[in-house]
Amino acid sequence: MNNSPQISSEHSKRSFHEIEERFFSILDAVLIGGTLIALAISFFLHEQVANTILMILTAVGLIPVAVSAGRALISRKLSVDLLAVIALVFSLISREWFSAGFITLMLAFARLFERITEARANKTIESLMKYHVENVRIQTGETIREVHISEVKKGDHVIVESGDRMPVDGTVVSGTAEINESSLTGESELVPKKSGDQVYTATINESGSIVVRADKLGADTTLARMISLVDEASRQKNDAERAADRFTQWYIGLSLVAAGSMYLLGVTPRNILSVLLVVCADDIAVAVPLAFTAAISRAAKRGVIVKGSKAFEQMSRLKYILTDKTGTLTRGKPKVIEIKAYSPWSTEQVIERFGMSASESHHMVSRAILEYMAEHHLSIHAPHESTEIPGQGIVFSHDDQKMFLGRLSFMELQGRPVNDLIKKDVAAEKDAGRGIVVLAIDNEIAGLLSYRDEIRPRVKEIIAETKELGVLEWHMLTGDNERAAAPVVRELGINDFHANMTPETKVAFIKEFEQKKRAHSRRAHQQVVGYIGDGVNDAGALALVDVSIAMGGVGADAAIEAADITIMKDQLSRLPEVMRLSQRVITIMRQNFGIWAITNIIGLGLVAFGVIGPAGAATYNFLTDFLPIGNALRAGRK
Repeated sequence: MNNSPQISSEHSKRSFHEIEERFFSILDAVLIGGTLIALAISFFLHEQVANTILMILTAVGLIPVAVSAGRALISRKLSVDLLAVIALVFSLISREWFSAGFITLMLAFARLFERITEARANKTIESLMKYHVENVRIQTGETIREVHISEVKKGDHVIVESGDRMPVDGTVVSGTAEINESSLTGESELVPKKSGDQVYTATINESGSIVVRADKLGADTTLARMISLVDEASRQKNDAERAADRFTQWYIGLSLVAAGSMYLLGVTPRNILSVLLVVCADDIAVAVPLAFTAAISRAAKRGVIVKGSKAFEQMSRLKYILTDKTGTLTRGKPKVIEIKAYSPWSTEQVIERFGMSASESHHMVSRAILEYMAEHHLSIHAPHESTEIPGQGIVFSHDDQKMFLGRLSFMELQGRPVNDLIKKDVAAEKDAGRGIVVLAIDNEIAGLLSYRDEIRPRVKEIIAETKELGVLEWHMLTGDNERAAAPVVRELGINDFHANMTPETKVAFIKEFEQKKRAHSRRAHQQVVGYIGDGVNDAGALALVDVSIAMGGVGADAAIEAADITIMKDQLSRLPEVMRLSQRVITIMRQNFGIWAITNIIGLGLVAFGVIGPAGAATYNFLTDFLPIGNALRAGRK
């Protein structure tokens, strides 16, 4: 099927839009400059010359406003521009050239700030895009050649020297290096990389030399996905923005009805014009999306991807946090403590099978087993067949042996007999707060492996910070047993824990938890429940809650796709930061509505008491427009 006509059509539309944007940008620059000059002439030189210039500029200024208002009407919407068109026409009819000049100036500045709103999002995107690498060096055997990035294919070996930016997402196959991942994570701390480690596009090799196997290219890389998400998030509207749009529709309708009623009651066109000039709500139309765009850009610079302003709105009301343990509260890198073998199997045989089970698994415990094997310089044999059952264990085979690795409950479920000695050993390890996996060969328990995962630094303080910011309860949902989970909860000050949970039981628990919390609240929409997980095993849980947060999302596709908020590096300290930013942007939005209401009341009062006429009203509206817009820009500052 030939898609060239469709591609050509889309390209033509984009080109026309770019030409139109460029034309109106130039026009607005001319209007702003010309109007300021005309107003200066009016004040200091010749009023008649100024009036002629203002009349011409007003007529020209009607073009973009009328186009925008017409498009809105075609879409069956009332826009602020319709109110502005009426005000401009009234000004021309009334020969209020000074008022017409200020309206033109006000509208041109409003359009300018709308472009700033879009430009702020684009600026973040452009700052990410600048990290793209053009030329790379490919190693094929002993041959090294330089090629354009577009020629690189999956599986190619790319050479990255000290000072180079990473051109692909990939796996280190040789060499060592220290990598600066701040472009993705917001943290400048160098990360050591060796053979087998993952590296990501746009990060910098600060020292060392490595060869990287290209795993992801172009649009599939973590950087490209970040760019796409930031772009998409900046264009989404949340409930607050949609409410602001609905408010604007009603507000404009009421303003027009009020103007018509005033005319029928005999109010002079001059006073009607003054009222219309005061109540133009172009500042709110720009300030609300600008605040959210600034906040999204601010978060992206800190290595946090927020999928739209709705996520900010939910985070600002977060009351309950449900969290996974491994990889969230703990480092997610368990360390093997002890391996036991049961007769007739020797320790060497059991260790070999443990390594075999881990060779094709991505589970944290499997990685710990592989590290143990590497530290002890033990060889790893691949199984003939291997199947991983999420939340349970691994079924694998080698030669004529069928083996199982997992929890004790998994063994019992598979019908493997467990004697009292093994149960005693398992209980002793659990009492010590260690995690347990057992190995069964054919129909017998052959070995036991215990491991421990370290708690992340400052987690207790971070949990306390979130409670100061409004969180009422923390609940830990973990696949570990009660004995392993209880010490973590006691140490961190978490309200409650729920152990031995599978991905399915987590989903069931979350549904029940949300219903319970909302059933006893008069303001159910404010009982916001959040979940923190790794975005892979917890995809179901992440999809259920009001706001989902994925930890350690660098390179994790499932994390980036499933969560509302992705913390690109596994730093829980970003959580209270995002909560503060969310509360700040919602506060700013409310402040802006307050500013708009107060300035309108004052302006209408000045008109009603005859203090200002059309010229004064236009000047007043122009000057007060900067208050909510300036306030909105605070959302992007530290």
